[in-house]
Amino acid sequence: MKYCMNTPTIREQGLTMPESIDMLADCGYDGVEPWIRELDAYVESGGQLSDLRKQAEDKNLTIVDLIGFYEWSVDDEVARKTGFEEARRCFAIAQELGCKHIAAPPMGWTKQGGLDLWDAVDRYRELIQLGREFDVIPILEFWGPAQSLGHLGEALMVVVESGMPEACLLADIYHMHKKGTPHAALNHCGKDTIALVHMNDYPAEPTRETITDADRVMPGAGIVDWPTVRSALNSVEYNGFLSLELFNQDLWNQDAAVVAKDGLAAMRQLME
Repeated sequence: MKYCMNTPTIREQGLTMPESIDMLADCGYDGVEPWIRELDAYVESGGQLSDLRKQAEDKNLTIVDLIGFYEWSVDDEVARKTGFEEARRCFAIAQELGCKHIAAPPMGWTKQGGLDLWDAVDRYRELIQLGREFDVIPILEFWGPAQSLGHLGEALMVVVESGMPEACLLADIYHMHKKGTPHAALNHCGKDTIALVHMNDYPAEPTRETITDADRVMPGAGIVDWPTVRSALNSVEYNGFLSLELFNQDLWNQDAAVVAKDGLAAMRQLME
């Protein structure tokens, strides 16, 4: 396995993107997963994406994936057109960074449902075709709180029915729990179907119905059945990145390097 960090895990510590890259490399991570809004802030402050790419390459730190928020799947044609324009901008950023993947979450479906999954298939196929212009693959992400594309099974259906060879999904342990999907469901994802795994844990309380992103805890500090997760990922021969993604205030109050080291140690203990 290879390990990376989704940068909002240390969002409140105030590190710049260059500082985060140096720190994660020094702590032993293999990759980093930045958010587009952080990269925008870096550029707005005078930074150059080419410099960030070189810094990561010099540190042997892969920029694994970018997290962007664009409404690629919504029914409203005007909003979807705007979403694809933002996707194009995000793909261009990824290309400049040498990043091969960008998340494609169900933006626009958190508070409303009704997405026809066959429409989602067509729209995801179109998104992949756009990504080909930049040599970037959009990873279909499901969100537990979303009313549509909230289940692993829905995302898997869209990936399969798209018929696109590069189609893939992002598996998130917390989001599976939020929708009540058993960990063993990962056994039904084919080889290369999972492009990235977000690592996190959750406590027994709050309940699944009321738990939020802010309640995520370090891997191993909650009730996740990690032996089943590890067995399932092994069964589908997953050998990609495991990305630590947390939004926990207690961790934000700690030194970023301490959080990074503890998170890496926790993932290794559970998955190796």
